[in-house]
Amino acid sequence: MKTDTAEKIIEFIGQKGRVSAKEIADNFSISRQAVYKQINGLLALGKIEKIGKPPKVFYLLATSKPKDFEFGEIDQKSKQFIEQRFIDITSSGEIENGWQAFVNWCLKRGQNVRQSIRDYISILKKYDGLRKNGLLDGMPKMKNTFKKVYLDHVFYLDFYAIERFGKTKLGNLLLYAKQSQDKKLIKQISVDIKPQIENLIKVYKIDAIGFVPPTVKREVQFMKELEKDLVLKGRKIKITKIKTSVIVPQKTLNKLGDRIENAKKTFAVEGNEDYNNILLIDDAVGSGATLNEVAFQIKKRGSAKGEIIGLAITGSLKGFDVISEV
Repeated sequence: MKTDTAEKIIEFIGQKGRVSAKEIADNFSISRQAVYKQINGLLALGKIEKIGKPPKVFYLLATSKPKDFEFGEIDQKSKQFIEQRFIDITSSGEIENGWQAFVNWCLKRGQNVRQSIRDYISILKKYDGLRKNGLLDGMPKMKNTFKKVYLDHVFYLDFYAIERFGKTKLGNLLLYAKQSQDKKLIKQISVDIKPQIENLIKVYKIDAIGFVPPTVKREVQFMKELEKDLVLKGRKIKITKIKTSVIVPQKTLNKLGDRIENAKKTFAVEGNEDYNNILLIDDAVGSGATLNEVAFQIKKRGSAKGEIIGLAITGSLKGFDVISEV
């Protein structure tokens, strides 16, 4: 049951539109501790929402959310599946997970919720059927794209996007982790994907790992943070991004030939060590030109005694696909 103070806070937020915890404390002359106790209670009841992140957090009245009965009976297995797999980044930059986020996504787009549930589950299960040891095989795509493939295997942890519903959970996290340069999001990705990568390292007896370096200059570099967060065992292969007078990111090139040329002239493998099985990790595979070129250079140097495996966090099974956002 809500207290009188809680009711007054709701009324105050309704009058002001959005307020900070400090404004609530000042208005009601109560301690910050008491304010947060009230706020947490109202958040738990779904009466208010918060936007922003410390130190700038504001509270506003919650928008009304539809109840499950409005869509008819939804089986629990379907809800659990969506709860685990769905994520949406709102236009205001808020991360929404799970069942309620899926319902909100449908309603915003005027989609039939029940039909969307069936379609979403059907599409994901279709692609889950292509997985082997939890990984998607990208080798058919590479062979359809390049005359000569220098990688022995190529895997994706997930697709970047799927039909109708757009970016996958991992695709969304990857995009916004890079664009916002958010270390917490990068850490979340590393925690989510580490078990799969460690299993791949074990299955293919990987003894050396190379992380594809970034092209676009950022204060927080996704691949460097990912490498630091994953803490993978194995020798490290040094892959260098060669600086040119004008930096041309791969994502800006829409022709396959241009991407191949870009990779040939802007990436270099350094060192004279010999390795057995090598794992090359990239964030996203659009064409696959970078991974293929790095594998070529390793083989050209005679550094690989065994196999070279390419791994992308996200990718596409189309021939040449442009994932320009990341």
